[in-house]
Amino acid sequence: MKDAIGLFSALGERLRDFGNTAQTQHVIDDACRANAWFSSQEISRAAAAIADRMLRRETLAPWLAAYPVPPAAPRRVLVIMAGNIPLVGFFDLLCVVASGHRCIVKPSAKDTVLTQYVVDQLRAIDPDVPIEFYDGHQDTDAVIATGSDNARRYFQAHYAGKPALLRGHRQSVAVLSGRETPEQLAGLADDIWAYSGLGCRSVSRLFLPEGCELRLAMPSMNRKYRNNYLRSRALLTMTGRPFIDLGCAVAVEQTGFPASLSQIAYTRYRDLAEVETWLADHDGELQCVVSECVGHSRRTGFGCAQSPGLTDYPDDLDVMAWLTETVQ
Repeated sequence: MKDAIGLFSALGERLRDFGNTAQTQHVIDDACRANAWFSSQEISRAAAAIADRMLRRETLAPWLAAYPVPPAAPRRVLVIMAGNIPLVGFFDLLCVVASGHRCIVKPSAKDTVLTQYVVDQLRAIDPDVPIEFYDGHQDTDAVIATGSDNARRYFQAHYAGKPALLRGHRQSVAVLSGRETPEQLAGLADDIWAYSGLGCRSVSRLFLPEGCELRLAMPSMNRKYRNNYLRSRALLTMTGRPFIDLGCAVAVEQTGFPASLSQIAYTRYRDLAEVETWLADHDGELQCVVSECVGHSRRTGFGCAQSPGLTDYPDDLDVMAWLTETVQ
């Protein structure tokens, strides 16, 4: 295989044009037919974010330099991918190949089209790239898997005895000071509703200072999300529970995370110390924190939650460290 930096930076060049050619538009159309939650705009967005935030030579080189790669003995690492947002499993594939191991890919049925396209592009750049698709029978030495909490428990039992990096369900929050600019609030709307709010980095709970009025402009949403909103609004109305109607979602004041996709939870606070205590107590439930008024190890700016970089490791677990230290 060519060096990982050359391989993935070349892929980045190809993904920057994704959606602008007849061939890639055909791929997008197929992916949308396979998953009704996907849209052409958001597939192109996901590809562009990967290309710009992860696949630039000047970004890849210092990232890889921090790890002892390649390994003395490459292993076969099974990557079981989620399919909630376009190309959500790509980062694990990148880490496995960049670390010098062989990646055995098991894509979600909801995102097979895009995963196949990316693998085909990598093979076109370098026919010897160490990637193959899982057929249910290959021997594997380690596993990375992402899914629901129930899926995580299944993976723990099924792959007991193998090195395993397993991720379950997490959610993200935003903490507002009440002094946010219109541009920051527009960014927050994107943090909430990009990819129909289906990602673990999608903000689903807000912390607002007392007296702060919630003002958010909804982006256009797909039909499936809007149907969820209509059901949630009807149920809240019938039960007499107070809510703020945001036009395509409802905001409900509560202490926990929302149970419905189209609901946004919000909690009012008097002192930021209350919020910081809550964040520390619930850190294991959180993926990222959008704010400019509190500190957190996975804090990100407004409008940045949906564009993670190479060191924004899911669940705060350094995938590259695990691959280079544990998978031996």
